Order: sequence, then structure tokens, then C-alpha cells
Amino acid sequence: MAVKKATIQAQVAAAITEANPADRPLVTIQAVAGPSVWLMSMLGLIGQAFLTYYFITVTEQAVLVHKASMLSNRPKELAFAIPRTEATWLVSDVNRNTLWSWFRFQLPGQATPARMNVHRIWREELDQLLDHIVGQPVT
Repeated sequence: MAVKKATIQAQVAAAITEANPADRPLVTIQAVAGPSVWLMSMLGLIGQAFLTYYFITVTEQAVLVHKASMLSNRPKELAFAIPRTEATWLVSDVNRNTLWSWFRFQLPGQATPARMNVHRIWREELDQLLDHIVGQPVT
């Protein structure tokens, strides 16, 4: 099970290189899509059923969203590949909190934006990711 950020980022980079050797990852975060992580934790295993784990990576060419394994914390299949020019309009409602920050991200084919919860250990990478996508630092 990958626990360290560096290990997780290396695994995601390897998955990207395997799929497209010409592309290079710039920043990767782990996000939990779904309602409030706090609320879902209180509901135990039932609450976990409402959460989806993702790795969101900004590369030189696109914004890639990989599903993440809940058990091994490794990247699984590529869920979405969004051109960088289109990704600018998909981020909204950035909310920075002490432990869990979140933002809304419009995933292709979904009617409403997904709430992406990001733990504070990914805060620096979250700021970089939003800077790459939105084009300016988000405070």
C-alpha cells in the first residue's frame, strides 16, 4: 500500500508514462469525491460507499483523472482525460479548510460538479494544481 506522497506520485507518473510516453506530469493530488469526508467517516463503511477516490494530475497536455484503489492506494484506470484548455472552466467553489479543503470539479458526462475533498498533506500540490488549471494562485 502506497502511503508516502512521493511513492504515490511515482506510481501515477508511471501510469501516465505507460499510457502516453510523450506526456510529462507537472503536479498530482489525491482527491476524494463525494459529500463531506467528515460526515461519511461518521457513517463508517456505509459512508465509504458514497466516496470515490481519484488522482488528479496536470500534465503538459491535459488534466488526467485516474480512479484510485481504496485498498492499495494505487492508480487504476484512467477515468477522464481533459485538454488543458477546457479544464480552466471546470473548477469552481474552492474552499480551503484546516484539515480537508475542497473544490467543485465538473467531470465530463456528469450533470453537476463533483465535490473533490483534498487532505492537508496535499495542500501545496493542490495550490499548484489550481494554479495550473485556473491560471492564477487560489487563496
